[in-house]
Amino acid sequence: MNELLPQKQINSFKDKASEISHPHEMIIDLLRAIQLHHGWVPDDGVLLTAEVLGVLPIEVEEVATFYDKIFRREVGKRVIHICDSICCWTTGAEMIAEHLKKTLGIGLGETTADGLFTLLPTCCLGACGEAPAMMIGFTTHGLLTTEKIDDILQRERAAVAAEV
Repeated sequence: MNELLPQKQINSFKDKASEISHPHEMIIDLLRAIQLHHGWVPDDGVLLTAEVLGVLPIEVEEVATFYDKIFRREVGKRVIHICDSICCWTTGAEMIAEHLKKTLGIGLGETTADGLFTLLPTCCLGACGEAPAMMIGFTTHGLLTTEKIDDILQRERAAVAAEV
């Protein structure tokens, strides 16, 4: 049994890869599936992806390290992406980042001691009209204030507690 991905899902990816002329197109899909199942993509995930799709491991690694939403190291249960685009910075992203660092007790690129939150910068979330913004999981939060952040963190903590 593979801990990175259920065998049924691996077989499904193999079947799809055999039906297309460029299995490279599926690298990101398989990496995302591994990450959703495992929480991040370890070296074995890169090797599994290469094996399943019949591509070189370096080709998988190139894709995995290009995208900032693919995690090549262990991260917290909730990853907070702080937008540091020009729109967000001109509307207070630096204050938002400092508040998050202080509240969580971590710096950028770090994970809280309880393994709950990882704090990462990202170049753009596409939420310029709601700057400053951050993303947790697949949810974008905009027009951030320190109070709004505190509320969001409280809800995320409660959601994780409910998952247990």
